[in-house]
Amino acid sequence: MSINQRVSTQRRKAAKVFSLSLFLCAFVITPANQQKRLYGPPLQVAILKDKSIDESSGLVASRLNPGTYWTHNDDGAFIFALNSRGAPLGVFRVTAAKARDWEDISTGPGPERDKSYLYIGDIGDNDAVRSEIAVYRVAEPAISPATVKFSKKQPGVTESAEAIRLCYPDGKFDAETLLVHPTTGNIYVITKVPLVNPVVYEAAAPFTPGKLITMRRIGEIHVPSLFGGVLTGGSVSPDGRRVALCDYFQGYELELPAKSTDFNDIWKQKMMGFDIGKREQGEAIAYSADGNALLATSEGINSPLFQVVRLRSRM
Repeated sequence: MSINQRVSTQRRKAAKVFSLSLFLCAFVITPANQQKRLYGPPLQVAILKDKSIDESSGLVASRLNPGTYWTHNDDGAFIFALNSRGAPLGVFRVTAAKARDWEDISTGPGPERDKSYLYIGDIGDNDAVRSEIAVYRVAEPAISPATVKFSKKQPGVTESAEAIRLCYPDGKFDAETLLVHPTTGNIYVITKVPLVNPVVYEAAAPFTPGKLITMRRIGEIHVPSLFGGVLTGGSVSPDGRRVALCDYFQGYELELPAKSTDFNDIWKQKMMGFDIGKREQGEAIAYSADGNALLATSEGINSPLFQVVRLRSRM
């Protein structure tokens, strides 16, 4: 067993214990009526059928390919396309990218206006030793009947990825949540910390690939959980007015006030929790392309794919 495999196994075991603890405290963490105000009950809509997806750590709806989602493992520089039924649509090796600890994925604008870009967060740092982290920006591949044949053993290849190098202004931190604003392209990284409030950091676009960028500390956010900010994934709604986050047990959402035009006001809002299904080790959440639903996966082979449908805005 490789070092990465041992670390992954240890993380899964720790997550199971952590998830059990969360379950026992669920009645304290999330009032039942929060679910009713935000989303309908979770429905398992599929399983991820590609067995080479064994650590689905990030999930995002495609902007280029309707009905398509992208996910990735913690290690190995591959992205996996799938539909909402969990069927594989193609595997691509991300050209010029390394995978130290990929933890999340997002979409956003980039250098060319007519292209959709994927942003892949190599931001994991369990031991808090990394002097810098990286976000790989790559043009989103087009999906076709031919790409369905691409597998991890015989993948397609993306265009060359650009490495956006980032560092924190005040230390070294573990993080598993990457967000990209759909219109500004600003990058947000949220730390993963037990028992205390996580911190939001921002890197403002445009970016010069290869140049080290010191992120700006936006501030702490309060997660309504007894276990603090153990956040494992996130997503920005297509209209840029909502942020969804998840931990090992449930989902959360923040919404920008109706009159606000400053996206960073969203971090000052009250976070609401909701059920996103029973996941063994939930590390990924994503808005659907129309923003009317959220989907979530878990690590492990043949992970379930859950969906919750939005009921109404709370603003």
